[in-house]
Amino acid sequence: MPHKESSWKFAEELVTESDAIGLARQHSLEAGVEAVSPGVGAQLALTTALIGAKNIIEIGTGLGVSGLWLMAGAPSATLTSIDSEVDHQQTARETYVLAGIPANRVRLIAGRAREVLPRMNENSYDVVLIDADPEGVIEYVEHGLRLARTGGIVLVAHALWNGRVANPAAREQITADYRTLLTEVSTSPAVISSLATAGDGLLQLVKR
Repeated sequence: MPHKESSWKFAEELVTESDAIGLARQHSLEAGVEAVSPGVGAQLALTTALIGAKNIIEIGTGLGVSGLWLMAGAPSATLTSIDSEVDHQQTARETYVLAGIPANRVRLIAGRAREVLPRMNENSYDVVLIDADPEGVIEYVEHGLRLARTGGIVLVAHALWNGRVANPAAREQITADYRTLLTEVSTSPAVISSLATAGDGLLQLVKR
């Protein structure tokens, strides 16, 4: 096993997930929903803790893995989460309760992100997580930067798209979109950017 791959595997396996996150991950596997990896989850918690997040929004609830990690770093924050799968959100809500997160700290919005995001208040969130349908990733990042306050952080999960972004032979539209996004933010004066290789890649943007 190449040393980089073994180091990645070690870092992922080093993370200990709570019982609630483990249950949410099991639900995700059963539903065929790809959740953020433990390593990415730990980075989500670190981010919300470091910034002292009070208002968090995520695009893509899934079965609650990412939301639980975000709240693990900022247990007093309020989480707004958008997803079109109502059944998934209901399961996530039950897991949030199991984790001891008060119901008034979680706001689940059922709907398509493209329709919901334009109605959300700009400059209102400390952390924005984008983990939704990849076809809309560039549009979602644009919304995310609008919603984040100055100094806020926008996180994009699966930014390496199953390893295909780094493969120049991979030219399908989704891969090209991620590649375009990464290239553009790396030189944008509007953000400070960093690409972590944990999990399937986590793009981190600080809004200037």
